[in-house]
Amino acid sequence: MDAKQVRAAIYTRVSTEDQAKEGFSLDAQLDKLRSYCKARDWIIAGEYVDDGYSGRNVKRPAYTRMMQEMDKWDTILVIKMDRIHRNSKNFMLMMEDLKKHGKEFVSMTESLDTSTAMGRFVMDIIQRIAQLESEQIGERVYIGMEQKARTNGGVLGFNIPYGYDYIDGKLVINEDEARIVKEIYSWYSDGKSMGEIAKMLNNSKIPTKKGGFWAKKTISTILKNPTYCGYLHWEDYINKSDHDPIVSENEFNEIQNIIAARGGSPAKKLGF
Repeated sequence: MDAKQVRAAIYTRVSTEDQAKEGFSLDAQLDKLRSYCKARDWIIAGEYVDDGYSGRNVKRPAYTRMMQEMDKWDTILVIKMDRIHRNSKNFMLMMEDLKKHGKEFVSMTESLDTSTAMGRFVMDIIQRIAQLESEQIGERVYIGMEQKARTNGGVLGFNIPYGYDYIDGKLVINEDEARIVKEIYSWYSDGKSMGEIAKMLNNSKIPTKKGGFWAKKTISTILKNPTYCGYLHWEDYINKSDHDPIVSENEFNEIQNIIAARGGSPAKKLGF
């Protein structure tokens, strides 16, 4: 590439987690990339910024717009490879797309430029190593959570269930939501279907935990969740917890019997 003719698309990204890390701020990335372009006499054809997005998927507005505006630039410039992708497959798909359109990719920190054969080779190796590290971290986290679940339980990073709030590291009953949970158990026990219960709640304009609409699946989750009778579960592990229950074990088990009798797939009954 002739440096004097290069039009660069500057791409920066910072996830919610990255925002707390020194050196990953968007302003810092942009300043360094602008200086890099100036030093190489490149034209900045566009600046694309994704604030608060993970690099593990491609569903990012600025990234999507940049790829749609490929005719405006010759190369993508990032401060570090993991700013644009943290997934090897997505990165390789992007590189294939760039190659098809005669575009290049430059990582400033790694000093890699895909306009050279060595740059393409080394970049592929680095990206695969980065994915390996990411997967190993995920495996270690999973093993740690499994160990905790197997021994003494505890809150293991799940979404806080409807009927509870999470305060000072503990599940605390939300009285308004707990009343609805009890109604759901009562309605189902009295013969209402999950779909009918969801419709009743929506008609009453009662929002879900996240402010959305009720669905059959949401009702099913509540009816099968042992959290409501004082347990915590993670995958195959169920442990007695010290949080207050909303329904009794007997009520929970009876609901599972009803689900089975109606041809559904109940949760594992407690105390058996």
